[in-house]
Amino acid sequence: MVNVFRDETLGALLARSAGGAPAIGAPARASLPYDGLRALIESSVRWLNARGTGRNDRVAIVLSNGPHAATAFLAVAAGATAAPLNAHYRGEEFEFYLTDLKANALLVEAGMASPAREVAARLGLQVFELRVDPAAPAGMFTLERGQVRGLTPDLTPGMAEPGDVALVLHTSGTTSRPKLVPLTQRNITASAHNIRTTLALTPDDSCLNIMPLFHIHGLIGGVLSSLAGGAHVSCTPGSNPVKFFAWLDEVKPTWYTAAPSLHRAIVARAARHADSVARSRLRLIRSSSAALRPELMAALERTFRVPVLQSYGMTEASHQVASNPLPPAARKPGSVGRPAGPEVALVDEAGNLLPPGSMGEVVIRGANVTAGYEANPEANAAAFVNGWVRTGDQGRFDEDGYLWLTGRFKELINRGGEKVSPLEIEAVLMEHPGVQQVVVFAMPDEAHGEEIAAAIVPREHAGLTDRELRHFVASHLADFKVPRKILFVEQIPGGATGKLQRIGMAEKLGLVRLNPDATYAE
Repeated sequence: MVNVFRDETLGALLARSAGGAPAIGAPARASLPYDGLRALIESSVRWLNARGTGRNDRVAIVLSNGPHAATAFLAVAAGATAAPLNAHYRGEEFEFYLTDLKANALLVEAGMASPAREVAARLGLQVFELRVDPAAPAGMFTLERGQVRGLTPDLTPGMAEPGDVALVLHTSGTTSRPKLVPLTQRNITASAHNIRTTLALTPDDSCLNIMPLFHIHGLIGGVLSSLAGGAHVSCTPGSNPVKFFAWLDEVKPTWYTAAPSLHRAIVARAARHADSVARSRLRLIRSSSAALRPELMAALERTFRVPVLQSYGMTEASHQVASNPLPPAARKPGSVGRPAGPEVALVDEAGNLLPPGSMGEVVIRGANVTAGYEANPEANAAAFVNGWVRTGDQGRFDEDGYLWLTGRFKELINRGGEKVSPLEIEAVLMEHPGVQQVVVFAMPDEAHGEEIAAAIVPREHAGLTDRELRHFVASHLADFKVPRKILFVEQIPGGATGKLQRIGMAEKLGLVRLNPDATYAE
């Protein structure tokens, strides 16, 4: 895919759309048109400049989910550097993130009693407040507080240039320190156009965004891709499958994007909302942030009678790497599709490119890919090879150029020297009629170093036993791939974005002593 917008900025991206067309919306709110959004962004940049915050200065954003989180991200990123954070973090977490970011200021919702305020005061950061008027169009806000400093000598005012850093996010942490990923204007706008092209978005489209807006999926996959197509995006207060069908009726979206855990919760409630499903204007459903099970993809397509596109993304790629295409091209259940923006290849352990038909580590490069982790030479040395970025994912291409992921290298279970893919075992367990959801992961073991464990959410009245499931796996896979520990749980722990993290799952489920130094972040 050739991206003709590879040197664009947020300001230029938004300038293409018709002024009066709806841009940002929300349930029960009037929509903010593109000309109103542009005016809000320009006035916000001037306001920040007057308080000593300009291009490449970092503003940590702590807001509740909703349209104001989308417009605040756009306003800050258009003239400074946005660093959205999960509003549910504790004080110690804010201490880490605000320090690691080297934030210039904190933007927090007026009236929000967040521990981020105390941390910012302790670190000597300016605190800007964002106030929402419920009667105003969705996404409108006013900025308050902050000391007026004027244009200081170290300030670069005005709208950002293509090479300026627009967004900084931390990678998902497990047992290691999260890495800081700077993404430029060029990176995020290129990714937005990649997604727009993949989904064939036009001004006639409307996205229902139910993903958090402190994570790359919601920010780029839901919001910015819509704006790149001149389309409309309605931002909900959060990921609430109970309210999903009411939103479906009210917003009348043509598509939505979510993590598999949310899709599963939506499908489980669909039969009770058959009228809403029948009235739906959806033309596609997108899934990202984790592997989409083939049986869940089939259930979604049966329920909504539209194509479901499994995509593959990562923070380092400003979200999208690959995607299954729209009809009439094939959608392959279990595959993450074809390269959809950056170049994608496979390499061996030494970083050498592998020929077709090989299995190896997935590597990427392109206009949407970060130039490197910040202040982390060890991580950069490990991740960057010959101009490519290692993803940490193991995979292969089929004869049609579709990518199949076979596991995370760090998540492969090393049982006495036998390397086992948790995805392979999960696929077998999901074939059992009594299993609703499963995650397979490593747990420490004195004899083998690591053993295989599985957490199972059983179907109602299934009456499952661990003995039955072990026999079932043993009938499909070699004995060393049979889980030695099976737990039955009501819900599998996940992060704030619905992304399951196998590393650290043993600690979360109490199978080993929790590591006090571990960080679990999205």
